[in-house]
Amino acid sequence: MFKALLKTMRPHQWTKNVFVFTALVFDRKLFVWDSLIRTTLAFVLFCMAASAVYIVNDLADIEQDRRHPKKRFRPLASGELSPRVAVVAAILLVGISVPASFVLDVYLGLILTGYLVLQFAYSHILKHLVIIDVMTVAAGFVLRVAAGVAVVQVERFSPWLYVCTTLLALFIAINRRRHELLLLAEDASNHRRILDEYNIAFLDEMNSMVTASTVIAYSLYTFSAPNLPPNHTMMLTIPFVIYGLFRYLYLVHVRGEGGAPDELVLRDRPLFVTLVLWVLAVLLVLYVG
Repeated sequence: MFKALLKTMRPHQWTKNVFVFTALVFDRKLFVWDSLIRTTLAFVLFCMAASAVYIVNDLADIEQDRRHPKKRFRPLASGELSPRVAVVAAILLVGISVPASFVLDVYLGLILTGYLVLQFAYSHILKHLVIIDVMTVAAGFVLRVAAGVAVVQVERFSPWLYVCTTLLALFIAINRRRHELLLLAEDASNHRRILDEYNIAFLDEMNSMVTASTVIAYSLYTFSAPNLPPNHTMMLTIPFVIYGLFRYLYLVHVRGEGGAPDELVLRDRPLFVTLVLWVLAVLLVLYVG
């Protein structure tokens, strides 16, 4: 049962919470010991909170998941995990993460509480509202970045990074909707009711706008943010972003992939290598150049 509970907590999706480290890296405090510890603790607390949300989502979607070709194997949907155990685990995770976040930093506590309220609202209301559903997903990533800003007490963090985070999250959420629509075909609305409000043409229009906006916003950040090196070397990282976005679109449109982004990055070698090279280039520019 512990293994089933751990699976329901989805530790493989904790990678989404690395956005908490955005402020630490881009404010050039990666090697400031106190900031690193505080950000790591915030990351752990967000992982706990996110796991509570995953558990609640699976409890709410048991019947729909049982009709899904892949989600029917989830512990709650398959009967491997008792709903009672899941409820107790979710309460414990929230009961530990929220008070601990206030102890670490008051603003972090408020942000984490807001994140939980937003996610629970998404699970029961917002995921059924067209367009609002993908915007809510993006808001969750922005709150992760804001949490990192709160614990680091930034001095040179650019607001452009909030814009880039929002657009990237929208890009991923829209492509996930597209993938689900194609995967489930005519039965899509029975698995996720909101999919009845979307079609491929509309999602592709949204995708085009968000992709272009992401490239423009990131490019503007690389040469206009006041905390970057004056020689504009951060602009050298733009090609990695463009290729990464195009590669992701290729996987979605040509290969018919586009499920969980964390799994897609690990599965596709060119996309993974691009991400690693972008990270290395950013670190070189900020901490060496």
